[in-house]
Amino acid sequence: MRIYLDLCVYNRPFDDQHQPRIAIESLEFIFLLSKVIDGEISTINSFVLEYENNKNPYTDRRNKITDILKLAAEYIDYDLSVSNRAKQLEAIGIMPIDALHIVCAEKAKANFFITCDDTLVKKAKSKKEKIGVEILNLIEFITREVFKL
Repeated sequence: MRIYLDLCVYNRPFDDQHQPRIAIESLEFIFLLSKVIDGEISTINSFVLEYENNKNPYTDRRNKITDILKLAAEYIDYDLSVSNRAKQLEAIGIMPIDALHIVCAEKAKANFFITCDDTLVKKAKSKKEKIGVEILNLIEFITREVFKL
């Protein structure tokens, strides 16, 4: 299985763990990471993930995420087709940075785009016929696709 993780997923272990949902998603991310290390799941890195991560003012977090991104099986670089497709997604109401992430997932032919952004998931589900990758929140992905519940 090939997945594209939104940067918010990579950042989950650094968020406020006193919030139950964040704590659960952090554990799920660590579980997913073990599946990546074991070769059961492949992740996709991209110029967008690296761009966003490089803007992180916390050096330690940024460096740890950079190391995790190196585990990816594939890297999607910028080209004009990415920009053109992102503009199409923006036209249907997807935020620009999210549109770039989605295009990278589409280009890599990812099975899923995983995010912690509920607004993005809701928008994507309402426009799913115009988006070339299934977008799920982390909890739904783990429950439905990893544990097959």
